[in-house]
Amino acid sequence: MKLMRTSLAALLTLFIVGCTTPNTFTVATTQKLVQFERVRSDLETKDFTLMSGDKMVYLEGGNLVGELLLLVHGFGGNKDNFTRIANKLAGYHLIIPDLLGFGNSSKPPQEDYRADAQAQRLHELLQAKGVASAIHVGGNSMGGSISVAYAAMYPDSVKSLWLLDSGGFWSAGLREEFLDLDPDDNPLLVNNTEDYFELYQLVMYKPPYIPKTVQAVFAQENIANRDLQVKIIDQVLEDNVEARAKVVAKYNIPTLIVWGKEDKVLKPETATLMAELMPQAQVIMMDDVGHVPMVEAVKDTANDYRAFRAGLKAVELPSE
Repeated sequence: MKLMRTSLAALLTLFIVGCTTPNTFTVATTQKLVQFERVRSDLETKDFTLMSGDKMVYLEGGNLVGELLLLVHGFGGNKDNFTRIANKLAGYHLIIPDLLGFGNSSKPPQEDYRADAQAQRLHELLQAKGVASAIHVGGNSMGGSISVAYAAMYPDSVKSLWLLDSGGFWSAGLREEFLDLDPDDNPLLVNNTEDYFELYQLVMYKPPYIPKTVQAVFAQENIANRDLQVKIIDQVLEDNVEARAKVVAKYNIPTLIVWGKEDKVLKPETATLMAELMPQAQVIMMDDVGHVPMVEAVKDTANDYRAFRAGLKAVELPSE
């Protein structure tokens, strides 16, 4: 309760101050707000050192004796993209990492950031924790392509997939406004706080209100890592996971495809291609939602996922 009062007071203060140039006060206050969301969702921040020596930071919480749900963020995002919806997924054992290259994890400039490499790192983390079998994997955007790669690499360990506006299915084509862009014109690459404000509006149809003071603090991570993100986005766009999706279909891994009808980053028609490649998949198209359903429509997105999981459980129950 004390943390909640402190966080609400901090939010009010930031709203009043309205400063969009980060300083010690706004950074510290934003960190308190982020921590409040984590605590409210019963998530603890942890870290793990990979065999490469790189550090992977992750959140863990929910029902620690339940089945594992690994949640993977998208390009330019971090583990806190799933913090709010985690509050409504508390029945599952949640692990939500910062992928290498993002958030608080290491950012080695020469590493491989394609889907298979990221999936291998996630598997290394889960193996070290002893929770790498019988897992469920979910991912948004780039995190969706990594989730598909994970399931294709370790099909006997993955019980289901949850793909939210997934990247990696490039046969569907990119939006015209994203074709032949150089780094200076790509709206997904952030040069300054104004770029971040525009990106925030681009990726969501009805974005939740966050004071620009807070957004300006969030923007600093993207600005600082811009050069690395140029490299990563090139690797992401060259990495088509459609062949790996066919492996998912071969193993009949239950899959829920979710897409915001108002996605301005990736074509909603991509969901049709994905369903053709993975005929076992269920598809949900969400009205008035953009590229990040788990942020824009927390309750509906969580309800749809819980219903999907309940359906899996019903199938697993032996008939009388």
